[in-house]
Amino acid sequence: MKRLNFINLIFAIFLLFNPFVAQADVGGLTKCSDSPAFTKRLNGSVKKLEQRMSKYEADSPPALALKQQIERTQARFDKYGRSDLLCGTDGLPHLVADGRWSHAAEFILPGFGFIYISGWIGWVGRKYLRAVSTTKNPSESEIIINVPLALKIMTTGYIWPISAYQELISGDLVARKDEITVSPR
Repeated sequence: MKRLNFINLIFAIFLLFNPFVAQADVGGLTKCSDSPAFTKRLNGSVKKLEQRMSKYEADSPPALALKQQIERTQARFDKYGRSDLLCGTDGLPHLVADGRWSHAAEFILPGFGFIYISGWIGWVGRKYLRAVSTTKNPSESEIIINVPLALKIMTTGYIWPISAYQELISGDLVARKDEITVSPR
């Protein structure tokens, strides 16, 4: 019995300090440059464009536009193939957002960009509503936007993280408890 407990202890320590590493990178995804479906999708896209181009004379404007589109398509697929993006069985690149640092660039930069832009929009809207609330007819300014005022506020809204932090420190960002109405229920 003691020997069995000792073996279980050794096995548990082994598992704790030597976790199993999965052989596949992420759920059946392969690097786009190695994916046959990705290559098939490229060839299919180019073939469709070439078939459309064959309906026009060689130097006609539609044929030249389709030729440019073929070049852009090939450049896009080449860029995906040279990147570290992973493709599925459908031949399309998939973004991996599971916390691995090897895939951080696929999610972190676009994520921060989204948060920054949506914060900018929200901050500018909040600042506009606070500015028009002091006018003689604030509800009219909410319906019919004062464009010069809105543009002025928009041009200063890019520093919203700093402004939000300053208002948080000064206590102006969040309303006091006595200013918040509560339902009598």
